[in-house]
Amino acid sequence: MKYTPDNIEKLDQDEIFVFGSNLAGHHAGGAARVARERFGAIEGQGVGLQGSSYAIPTMQGGVETIKPYVDDFTDFAYECDQNTFYVTRIGCGIAGFTDEEIAPLFRRARHLYNVRLPKSFVEIIDRIEA
Repeated sequence: MKYTPDNIEKLDQDEIFVFGSNLAGHHAGGAARVARERFGAIEGQGVGLQGSSYAIPTMQGGVETIKPYVDDFTDFAYECDQNTFYVTRIGCGIAGFTDEEIAPLFRRARHLYNVRLPKSFVEIIDRIEA
């Protein structure tokens, strides 16, 4: 199993940086800022593909409000199987969630060959599925 690196500074042509966002698309801090500065995230766009990045909103409420966006991302990653997606620890920084709260949302994505998750997410999902 390959994991999302802790610090992504560059991407190859078919690689996508997946980050936590807010619905307004203000990419001012954390991974969102990295996405804007390095990977083409568009200020004012809080959801979906933008440049070499993909935004998943995490700042609009509880975990249950994030799940539909993770499901949309998983469907997108399944359809775009020529790309490799590096999911950061979305929601676990500025948004204030724990890995234990967010990781289970990625159970379906865990089994896609083109999605890389943080090692902590994979360990949690594997414990759940054991």
